[in-house]
Amino acid sequence: MYPAGGGENRPAAILGRQRHYMTTQHKPRYSSNGRSGMRFVPFLLGFLFAFVVLAAGTWAYLNYGHPPVAVADAPFPMEAQIAHIPLNARIAIQIEKPPFGTSEDVFERGAKLYTADCAFCHGIPGLDSEAGKAMYPIAPQLWKKHGNSLVVGVSDDDPGVTYWKIKNGVRLTGMPAFKDLESDSEMWDVTLLLKNADQPLPDPVMKLLRQEPATPGSRPESER
Repeated sequence: MYPAGGGENRPAAILGRQRHYMTTQHKPRYSSNGRSGMRFVPFLLGFLFAFVVLAAGTWAYLNYGHPPVAVADAPFPMEAQIAHIPLNARIAIQIEKPPFGTSEDVFERGAKLYTADCAFCHGIPGLDSEAGKAMYPIAPQLWKKHGNSLVVGVSDDDPGVTYWKIKNGVRLTGMPAFKDLESDSEMWDVTLLLKNADQPLPDPVMKLLRQEPATPGSRPESER
């Protein structure tokens, strides 16, 4: 029995409230995540469109825009500065220390190798290389002072930096890798000679260095 006042209509009223509650609980609700997802679509489409335009523009420039590929062409803005960033980072990781010190014998061996393999592009004491000046980037003249300073060539560089460049070469500069052409000790001989280019060198060494530069790679097989 139900209390007076509701009679037999009381269960129907309770059942109606339960149905209303269940109906409202199962209505779909649209969250802010859905609206955010819809806003992301135009952004994604814009990004893809920009990527396609950039790729097409790059292709057209490389094929029809005459990018600087000749030595005589003007370089890109900040081209040299940008190229040195990965080069310096690589050298910093792989830099080595000289396995021996300097001596007249080291300098003489280095001078013979330098005259045979390096002088054609990098010059000799008192004579710059015309071939080196015609390269891009211009080959550094390794027996020439830097303006009014006392630095000569790469004498202010860490020997490990010079050795790395001799051993591995530098891409897109004309500097070859000598790791398969000279032994480690020979490359260190040249490195230590260049490190001391700002110092007085023995007369026999200077005599060797002032010889007429040979064509690169023209050393007799017995001297290689």
